[in-house]
Amino acid sequence: MHDQAGAGAPDNFQRLWTPHRMAYIKGENKPTGEGPGDGCPFDAIPKMSDEEGLIVARGETVYAVLNLYPYNSGHLMVVPYRHVSDYADLGAAELTELGDFTQRSLRALRAASGAQGFNVGMNLGHVAGAGIAAHLHQHVVPRWGGDTNFMPVVAQTKVLPQLLRDTRQMLADAWV
Repeated sequence: MHDQAGAGAPDNFQRLWTPHRMAYIKGENKPTGEGPGDGCPFDAIPKMSDEEGLIVARGETVYAVLNLYPYNSGHLMVVPYRHVSDYADLGAAELTELGDFTQRSLRALRAASGAQGFNVGMNLGHVAGAGIAAHLHQHVVPRWGGDTNFMPVVAQTKVLPQLLRDTRQMLADAWV
């Protein structure tokens, strides 16, 4: 064991450094208000290239994008272009395309990564757990048998085996 000068009492733990998580912890990329002009990342992403914005597919009223802070590799979100916070306020075309993109997300994730199951849903409002409550987004999280381990429980760390840009390309190629 090596001395940890200045780091307190030595221990037997190995360190898995995840500096990218600090942006999430500090709340970077969070809107400054509730309106569409208040720094909402879901309003900014469609103005970027697909690669820069991690967009997997674009539709007429919604788009599919990788989550910048994923629970699992391939964690997608289906997002309306329109800045709307409540599912009940979506129009018929938005509802139809949101459902279609959710189905296409499932198909792409199965084809590209062999996902065995999914968590699909949305958190409406801050009290329901929405990180960005002002702009509705539906999560599509792929799951595999045994995809959980001790890391999230004891280390509050999620180990992701693939870079987001590589995952975006893999899913964009599998999109039908």
